[in-house]
Amino acid sequence: MTEKSKPGKPSKTRKAGKQSRAGKTSAASRTSKKARKPDKPEMPDKTKRPVKVGGREKWGPISIGPVTASPGELTRLELPFSRLATGTWASIPVAVLHGKQPGPRIWVNAVIHGDELNGVPIIRELVHDIDPTRLRGTVVAVPIVNVFGLIKESRYLPDRRDLNRSFPGSARGSMASQLAHLFMTHIVAGSSLGFDLHTGSDGRTNLPQIRCDLEDPVTAEYADVFGAPLNLHSPLRGGSLRAAAGKMGIPVLVYEGGEAFRFNREAFRVGYEGVRRVLERLGMYESGLPPVTNSPARSHASQWVRARRSGLCQLSVRIGARVKQGDRIAVIYDAATRWESVIRARADGMIIGMTRVAIVHRGDAIVHIASID
Repeated sequence: MTEKSKPGKPSKTRKAGKQSRAGKTSAASRTSKKARKPDKPEMPDKTKRPVKVGGREKWGPISIGPVTASPGELTRLELPFSRLATGTWASIPVAVLHGKQPGPRIWVNAVIHGDELNGVPIIRELVHDIDPTRLRGTVVAVPIVNVFGLIKESRYLPDRRDLNRSFPGSARGSMASQLAHLFMTHIVAGSSLGFDLHTGSDGRTNLPQIRCDLEDPVTAEYADVFGAPLNLHSPLRGGSLRAAAGKMGIPVLVYEGGEAFRFNREAFRVGYEGVRRVLERLGMYESGLPPVTNSPARSHASQWVRARRSGLCQLSVRIGARVKQGDRIAVIYDAATRWESVIRARADGMIIGMTRVAIVHRGDAIVHIASID
């Protein structure tokens, strides 16, 4: 069994500093070098991958951050990325399920936005239920990416940046940029496929759905196998994890389901079973789940219906419902008068998102309708 490496352990091949004729490094030289060291944890910059020997893949341990994971084991580690005001490190928790047999490497992450929590129990159950001794390949699970956002109960990082607009990041940029760079370097690099788990935000809930590039046949196949009620074609957005991974040739399935700050049982079920089905299609792990009986609906266009004025909003439709153009979907009214405004669908489609708040203002998003292909 390979001995686990420790954070900060020096490499076996290291260059000695310049020595004096007496064979010792000068104190001034050591002090100067120490002063120039950045305040960051010591860890390798690259992730080891299996190497091919004689045309066949040699399967062995892999290193992620400061830790080495052995085949057939579940390895837990932390990726430090910033110090708190107390001087202690804030770290991203990671679980590595490194299979006993060769296979693809995939990752699954949640909480890129600090208020979107429904992906955490999905990843927790995946890590609990997958036996690495029966796994072919590697599953890297990152339940909480935006640690600061989770602690502050905020969508954003302390620098008020949206992490999902900061990829691929840089080693010397803002906090969001450095965190994105860390994630790309140690989690995304070397992977074949990624799952990015999200929920609705800002008082809105989403129907369980996959957002991806449906024009790419491989990605579209993964989305169909996942089996969410809807697959929505979503153009790449600059700064997103999906766009940054796409430039590296790595497809990402963005799973949306439920709402911020809440656990949703149905969104959990669809997300958990979806990841398991894709793992089975990749030949990594048997799911034991029945095949999807109904093919997911597909959409290449969607639109939000917005409030025309402020007031109290009462919805007339449910998430996942099909509507026709002109159908009543909500009514906005005043508290003290008989005035009311009926909101109607502007096109046929499926309700894939809606507000969860009763008080709305002019221009607020009320209902999200996807036009079905």
